[in-house]
Amino acid sequence: QLQLVESGGGLVQPGGSLRLSCVHSGSSSEYYTIGWFRQAPGREREAVAYISSSGDNTWYADSVEGRFTISRDNAKDTVYLRVSSLKPEDTAVYYCAASIMRHPYSSREYDFWGRGTQVTVFS
Repeated sequence: QLQLVESGGGLVQPGGSLRLSCVHSGSSSEYYTIGWFRQAPGREREAVAYISSSGDNTWYADSVEGRFTISRDNAKDTVYLRVSSLKPEDTAVYYCAASIMRHPYSSREYDFWGRGTQVTVFS
């Protein structure tokens, strides 16, 4: 069983940046691929990025490519998502999740989820 806890969300103006953190714990959590998802009101949850257990493989959704950066520090059991050049359409609850698969693109491929952190981009 894994536990994931997100933090770092907040209010930010367009063009601003935040660093989201996902602390993972539990049996062998460092061997899991960690992904970030987001869900805006009235919309389906969408995949944003993921990073493999070793950190050597990453993936980004087209909508965030070049603006978001995912990284992980296994010594701290933490995965980060740097969100930059934020736009109002980036407003959502951001979730991290863990998958045993190496290339998990779908939320169905993730087994453990955090409770989310709110990011609000306002002008």
